[in-house]
Amino acid sequence: MSEEQAQQLLYQMQMLESYTTSLDQKEEAIMTFLREAISSVESVRGINQKQEFESLIPVGLGTYVKANVSGASKILLDVGAGIMVEKEHDSAINYLESRIKELQVALNETASQKHQILMKLEQLKQEMNRLIQSANPPK
Repeated sequence: MSEEQAQQLLYQMQMLESYTTSLDQKEEAIMTFLREAISSVESVRGINQKQEFESLIPVGLGTYVKANVSGASKILLDVGAGIMVEKEHDSAINYLESRIKELQVALNETASQKHQILMKLEQLKQEMNRLIQSANPPK
């Protein structure tokens, strides 16, 4: 085993481990968004069922104001880049559910990428073990 081969394998393994960590973080972020989206759908459905209800409105730094909210037929949705779009109740739910599906697809793709990286990492570890064994044959 040449030292150069071992260093190259070690470098590849470190890069894959770093990429795996990055994918773990991406997975965690997607899960956070997914939980938030599911919660949003449940909240929007609840708004339609009640005529008027009391709610807490966040005003910043962990501060809330109690407010009475009437059953809303229109919902404001943040569609990105700070742009808000007003949608009918059912349309808002459909939009949120489509976002949930997109997040689930992204989560599955990330899990698949991570699985492939972990398989490649395992192959490199086996290759490293073979190189070490060939450099130090049994006596």
